[in-house]
Amino acid sequence: MIALDFTLGLIALIAGAELLVRGASKLALSFGISPLVVGLTVVAFGTSAPEVAVSIRSAYAGQVDIAMGNVVGSNIFNVLFILGVAALISPLLVARQLIRQEVPIMLGCFVLLYLFALDGKISRFDGFAGVLLLGLYNVFLILQSRREQQRNGDESPPAKDGWDSKLWVQLLLIAAGLALLVFGARALVDAAVALARLFGLSELVIGLTIIAAGTSLPEVAASVLAAIRGQRDIAVGNVVGSNIFNVLGVLGVSSLVAPEALPVAPAMLNADLPVLIGIGIACLPIFFTGNVIARWEGALFLAFYVAYTAYVLMAAQQREAASAFGFAMGAFVAPLTVVTLLVVGWREYVQRRARKARK
Repeated sequence: MIALDFTLGLIALIAGAELLVRGASKLALSFGISPLVVGLTVVAFGTSAPEVAVSIRSAYAGQVDIAMGNVVGSNIFNVLFILGVAALISPLLVARQLIRQEVPIMLGCFVLLYLFALDGKISRFDGFAGVLLLGLYNVFLILQSRREQQRNGDESPPAKDGWDSKLWVQLLLIAAGLALLVFGARALVDAAVALARLFGLSELVIGLTIIAAGTSLPEVAASVLAAIRGQRDIAVGNVVGSNIFNVLGVLGVSSLVAPEALPVAPAMLNADLPVLIGIGIACLPIFFTGNVIARWEGALFLAFYVAYTAYVLMAAQQREAASAFGFAMGAFVAPLTVVTLLVVGWREYVQRRARKARK
């Protein structure tokens, strides 16, 4: 019964996200919003809709560890697993705007989340600040896009083709998507809580691993398909945009609807959030080098996700083994990776200076 509820919940979440993305994207294009802004806002919201539904449902029901673990775990999964798999399929092109603007904003969101959590909770004020910042970010993207269109003389015409071009169809798709998300979130959360009790795992561990991976399936599908089709910049932009939305929007709204402030577990404050910030910092030199995420860098991301998941599971079951594993990661693997990234970044910097000198 638990497996059936979990499966049905996942299917409903994925189907709901697909309907919501299609309806909202067509509705936005019908009002003349550029595809770039649609991708960074509407599509990012759509692929994060399962996280929204699960976290809000969990926060409202008082299962706060699932709400927090889902957001933090999904962001870690998005960068390490999704970009890792997509880069192994095909080296990923990173657009200059992402390097200059979105990736630093994503890292800033991770740091802001850590600062919010330092007092042991995510308060309603923190949530309101996150939602406000997300709104300002979206307004900034729209204004930036319009300036670019005016500068280039490119006015995107409203989308009028296809069976879903009519307003009532778009509204129906959005409503159906939201209904499926609500149903899927309830089924998935209830099944996850039962699973946690069955195996003696905490709700935080379930949120960081199983639910985080499950609610990130829309991002997996979008980024992997984009990599296969050669739309490599979309694969990266989808992940970065979703991560920004997860921190500011998902946790922000969850803290606003929760009966009280969302408590932050000490394990998350001491381990998971620093890991998240470290991942954001690691993105800077990797994205910077040649504007491409190479296959070996994708493999490095995947290896780190496997190591992180192993640590989380061992910490839940065998604290001594987890301590030894964490020491090995901190004393050897992480420094070696940092040195590698610094060497790669320095080499790219020297090569760029040499190219400029030749010109």
